Amino acid sequence: MFSASQSSRAQFLDKARQAREERRELKERERAAVQLQALVRRFLCRCRLQRDIRWVEDFFGTNECGSSKRSALSVFKIARKLLFVFNPKEDKERFEKLCRCILNSMDVENEPKPDILQDSRLVNLHLTMLVTFTDTSTWKILRGKGETLRPAMNHICANIMGHLNQKGFYSVLQILLTNGLARSRPSLSKGSLTAIFSLALRPVVAAQFSDNLLRSFLIHVMSVPAIMTHLATLTPERLAVIESHDLFRKFILFLSREAQCRDVCVCLEGSHTLCLLGNLVFLGSLNDQVLEEETAHFVGVLIRMLSYCQKYVSQKKSNLTHWHPVLGWFSQTVDYGLNESMPLLTKQLQHLWGVHMIRILFSDVLSKKLLENQEIAQLPAQPVSPQNSLPMKNLFKRAFQKSASVRNILKPVGGKRVDSAEVQKVCSICVLYQTTLTTLTQIRLQILTGLTYLDDLLPKLWAFICELGPQGGLKLFLECLNNDTEESKRLLAMLMLFCDCSRHLITILDDIEVYEEQISFKLEELVTISSFLNSFVFKMIWDGIVENARGETLELFHSVHGWLMVLYERDCRRRFAPDDHWLRKDLKPSVLFQELDKDKKRAQLLLQYIPHVIPHKNRVLLFRNMVTKEKEKLGLVETSSASPHVTHITIRRSRMLEDGYEQLRQLSQNAMKGVIRVKFVNDLGVDEAGIDQDGVFKEFLEEIIKKVFDPALNLFKTTSGDERLYPSPTSYIHENYLQLFEFVGKMLGKAVYEGIVVDVPFASFFLSQLLGHHHSVFYSSVDELPSLDSEFYKNLTSIKRYDGDISDLGLTLSYDEDVMGQVVMGPPDGSMSPVPPSLSHRISYIHLMAHFRMHTQIKSQTAALISGFRSIIKPEWIRMFSAPELQRLISGDNAEIDLEDLKKHTVYYGGFHGSHRVIIWLWDILANDFSPEERAMFLKFVTSCSRPPLLGFAYLKPPFSIRCVEVSDDQDTGDTLGSVLRGFFTIRKKEPGGRLPNSSTCFNLLKLPNYSKKSILREKLRYAISMNTGFELS
Repeated sequence: MFSASQSSRAQFLDKARQAREERRELKERERAAVQLQALVRRFLCRCRLQRDIRWVEDFFGTNECGSSKRSALSVFKIARKLLFVFNPKEDKERFEKLCRCILNSMDVENEPKPDILQDSRLVNLHLTMLVTFTDTSTWKILRGKGETLRPAMNHICANIMGHLNQKGFYSVLQILLTNGLARSRPSLSKGSLTAIFSLALRPVVAAQFSDNLLRSFLIHVMSVPAIMTHLATLTPERLAVIESHDLFRKFILFLSREAQCRDVCVCLEGSHTLCLLGNLVFLGSLNDQVLEEETAHFVGVLIRMLSYCQKYVSQKKSNLTHWHPVLGWFSQTVDYGLNESMPLLTKQLQHLWGVHMIRILFSDVLSKKLLENQEIAQLPAQPVSPQNSLPMKNLFKRAFQKSASVRNILKPVGGKRVDSAEVQKVCSICVLYQTTLTTLTQIRLQILTGLTYLDDLLPKLWAFICELGPQGGLKLFLECLNNDTEESKRLLAMLMLFCDCSRHLITILDDIEVYEEQISFKLEELVTISSFLNSFVFKMIWDGIVENARGETLELFHSVHGWLMVLYERDCRRRFAPDDHWLRKDLKPSVLFQELDKDKKRAQLLLQYIPHVIPHKNRVLLFRNMVTKEKEKLGLVETSSASPHVTHITIRRSRMLEDGYEQLRQLSQNAMKGVIRVKFVNDLGVDEAGIDQDGVFKEFLEEIIKKVFDPALNLFKTTSGDERLYPSPTSYIHENYLQLFEFVGKMLGKAVYEGIVVDVPFASFFLSQLLGHHHSVFYSSVDELPSLDSEFYKNLTSIKRYDGDISDLGLTLSYDEDVMGQVVMGPPDGSMSPVPPSLSHRISYIHLMAHFRMHTQIKSQTAALISGFRSIIKPEWIRMFSAPELQRLISGDNAEIDLEDLKKHTVYYGGFHGSHRVIIWLWDILANDFSPEERAMFLKFVTSCSRPPLLGFAYLKPPFSIRCVEVSDDQDTGDTLGSVLRGFFTIRKKEPGGRLPNSSTCFNLLKLPNYSKKSILREKLRYAISMNTGFELS
């Protein structure tokens, strides 16, 4: 019973609670309904009121607002009504009238004139409204008695600007500035630009240059392309405002904090970061004092910003990259709307490598004195002391105006601590410029040209490098390679910048400027520098650093190696270094060859990058070994178990070139490298007697080469002066001339392949093309031009030194050429326009003409010959030779004939022997009676080439031989027992005094009668070699 009463009580309480909740919910619904009804009624009432006001109320009366001034109270009432019903889409015109009313009531003048921007009239009106409404200094109401209200009004203006900033005011200004300025011709007027910049600057000044406002200003205003340049052009007063607030210093100090600089760069991304950098550089060029005081911070900021951009600079095109006119291939999104402003941006950036800023940044280096005492001026080579003028000025005039004092030779001396503030500062500046070079890839040449503008910067930078460390020079930088510290990286960056700039300078200087005027560097300094570079590159390779090099280390190697090879190639063309300067005495060729046989990487890299450290003869020996190994691999060497395949050809002597061309051009590559036997047919169609054991083929090869390289055939032409050969520009008159050039290339390659020296002197520029040097980024056509036409070279280079009006010379981009007796005018670039007067156009003209003469005119002929040559000789085989060394490989050594070596490797026939009196007379005549020229004629008489083999006469094939003869050639059947005995015992059938010596050049054989007197031998031999007799005259 008790439990039942408890249960009913609980049910009763539960029902009561539910009833209360239902009543409360009902009241909430009623209240919500009332509120909704009130809101709807209020909304409908407001809409009805707004509609009545909009269509019934005449806000501004019947007259235009501009026709009469209104009181502030009436303007306030109009504004209150208009803002109550304001709709941006429907009330544009009314809002414009309101703005004009406000401006009229405040007596504002000088509204910006409209420009070509869309809706520019409204933009200018709104700008004027904002400028006026946020600056109480122009308010008429505050003049006189109203001054007491000014603090309150200023506070209101500050609140307005704060509200605008919260609503994205800076973003709007950025869009407006970008649309108006990021184009080839700015569309913003002076007034508009002044208004926008003033509005942008007011919050920053009001906030006392707080970090937050400085950040917004940098991101949205200073990142607008070339805005500082536009300010300087259109409204320079704004730059004065910037200077009065010391904004440049504040920008640099703000960005000098790494986190803030990174934040700004990330917000801007690459293209706009570059624009910000350009504006900062431009401001720096206008603020010398700040730049000098804040050099460290300025340099650090630029390095960080460039490094940020560099992360996204790509070396090649891909699906993830975009083309940027300054950065090249770029892996971030590129705003192509900025492309029109890139020329202006580039002009801003040029201040960074302009003379003015270089003088400020490198002040510690440039303040160094390089002059020595007067006694040093007795040196034979007088250099050019540093001058602050263009390298391309009238250099002759400059040479005569130099001081008599001559600076000392700059050599590593050491003594300066690398952790000193001065060294760290210079290192940071070098890092800046090196980062600039690797980031702004599309204007790299402009940067290098700017850095080499001052004649004294590079020699003084080299002097600075020479003083670093306890001993200076090589040891310090080699230690840096093994230390992965920030200090080491900075020192290596300095070396890298020096190498890049110096390489660029030497590349653009001609021979007169390098050897005679010695601009920037003395020749003795180039010797010292090249020795340093040679040792540095050798150590990097031989110590295994290059094998695993990546990133900055690999870039350093290529930079140093590039500068080294430019000096080496310049020395090959015209010597400035002493003999054996380029060799490494601590490198044993035998050790190198052993490592090459074991395929050691460092040995292969050494041969690839700096083969010149190996003596020339060892490289020739290595080349012959490479050829021999290939012959063995292809089965072209006779062994005990197999004989090589032999190709037989029949050649008519009267049509040697035609038959050789027809029969050999069809052969495969391996067949051309193999054994070729030649059978000659005389004019009667009868086979000539004799078996070809290499000698007849040698004769055939020599005769073919003699014919094709004869200038009378017009396949090849000779240079003016030294008469060296190169492809004739008019060789196209021959039918199938390109196939002929390919055939010539194969024949030349075959001669080199077989070690047959041929007396064919090539022009140096053509040898460079044969080696593939013309594909190098450091190749200069102008440097090679003297080897083609020295007079033409002098005339061309004199153009850049010409002080007068270039138009007086009447130069056009065309070239006159004598073709078959007629003068034909050909334009090198396809135009006939006159040469513009600027220096840059003169330099372009010089390079264009040089390139046309040495490349464009003979491009197809050269390509065909190189194709044929490389089908026999692999390019990597001859890459270890310079152009003069390749000439020696083709035509033999230009050294004097070593008679002892020749005597040692001579074979005697027909009874002659080393102690025979005629042989003793012969060697004595050659050694004591003949001049070097006559000895060369003698060698050519016997072997068809006036130069000895590169590796000595031991490598002459067939070997040099002398045979005693008694009868004429048509009766000569070779050695018999009787002839040998008579020759040995000096028994003569009759006195051979009337006979001349003759030769068989195909066998390198001298046929010498058994003369009775030494004087007769001397007379006959001299006559024979001077008449160049061989088979045909005895």
